[in-house]
Amino acid sequence: MAVWYSMLRDEASLLKNPGVHHKALLTQAHQLHRNQLIGRDDLSDLLEQADGALAYAIEALFDRQPGEW
Repeated sequence: MAVWYSMLRDEASLLKNPGVHHKALLTQAHQLHRNQLIGRDDLSDLLEQADGALAYAIEALFDRQPGEW
């Protein structure tokens, strides 16, 4: 779980490749569930947080001013 939350907080990676980062979060969350380290409620929470991170990244990228790229 610590690795997953570390990935979630990696804003630089998230903003550099939002789709790739999101997919990695989803993959890790499902792996934790398959390995029975988390239950389905926790899986649902992780997936929701991953989706929130993706939405944040997309909004942040759209809000950037020219020259901030």
